[in-house]
Amino acid sequence: MLDAFSRAVVTADSKTAPIGGEELAKLREFIAAGNRRLDAVNAIASNASCMVSDAIAGMICENQGLIQAGGNCYPNRRMAACLRDGEIVLRYVTYALLAGDASVLDDRCLNGLKETYTALGVPLQSTARAVAIMKAQAAAHIKDQPSEEFAGDKLNVMGMPVTDDRCASLVAEASSYFDRVIAALS
Repeated sequence: MLDAFSRAVVTADSKTAPIGGEELAKLREFIAAGNRRLDAVNAIASNASCMVSDAIAGMICENQGLIQAGGNCYPNRRMAACLRDGEIVLRYVTYALLAGDASVLDDRCLNGLKETYTALGVPLQSTARAVAIMKAQAAAHIKDQPSEEFAGDKLNVMGMPVTDDRCASLVAEASSYFDRVIAALS
């Protein structure tokens, strides 16, 4: 796994050049956004269970056959495996967001995912839909704007409203990691 600093060193080393101008500016920007990055990761991690269960429930609502006999979320052990896999994907997305680099997501989560799911008969389109739902939820939590209407007493707000312009880059970055997962399943 490479973080932003390791990636800069590896890139500079491959060019046999010192870290300079543009690379330093990117590292400064990474450091400046550090607290917002930690807040974004914390917002996702502290809501992970609800995010995953809501995403799986949303996927099932759109495809009722998944919970019928012979469906991929039937019986309970398959549903548990689906929830477990959703949490694993979400965890690796947060690792990538924290590091500012997708290599951990690619290497430890996405490498061979499609082939494994295909071999197990997991419906890729439904899985991609659940990831898309988690992507929308993550964006709402990073902006600290979860839906009060649907969350009820389980609503977990981080406490400080964040303006859209301050977190737009983190929302875009997190979205790109979810998009990588969706693309890996396609």
